[in-house]
Amino acid sequence: MLPEFRSHASVPHQLEQRLGLDPRLEAGRIDVERVADIAVVASAHSDGYAATAHLLGLLAALPAPTEAGEHFWSDLWRSSGSLYLLPANIKACVLSSLAGEGTGLAGQILSAIDEMTPPQRIAAGEVIGQALSESDHLPDLKTQVIGELWLRDLELTAWRVLHADHKSADPAGRKAFLDAWMSV
Repeated sequence: MLPEFRSHASVPHQLEQRLGLDPRLEAGRIDVERVADIAVVASAHSDGYAATAHLLGLLAALPAPTEAGEHFWSDLWRSSGSLYLLPANIKACVLSSLAGEGTGLAGQILSAIDEMTPPQRIAAGEVIGQALSESDHLPDLKTQVIGELWLRDLELTAWRVLHADHKSADPAGRKAFLDAWMSV
């Protein structure tokens, strides 16, 4: 599942500053080397987009928040102890993520996981694993293993979304990455 792509405001700036390009140029006026340079600049800004897409993909693997999936979502709430994960509470964040802004959803997911106790996390993993194992796409693993792997992936992906968003502050490339990491 891919969110709508929104170019970061800094990409056109990067094209101008680093490559000496006017971002409004027609494609026919740019040679192959410049296209490759543009691809490098664009890929440098893609980690948050890719992480948001993965976050949405993880949620899409769960039962839909319909009447048919109601049992799953109420079991997840009871087992996790978290209201943060209920569809009604993440709907706006999911819609924002589909529009390309995943930080709200990522923050809410991390808050939900943070408030779970270890027994609640194990119980939530079991509920999630059971739902995922009912799909035909997963190997023959214990439901607890499947659920715990899904939760870990969700947690790390949410972190990636937030981390990618905060990397935009660049005081001179964080002083040229701490002067090439103190000249190793």
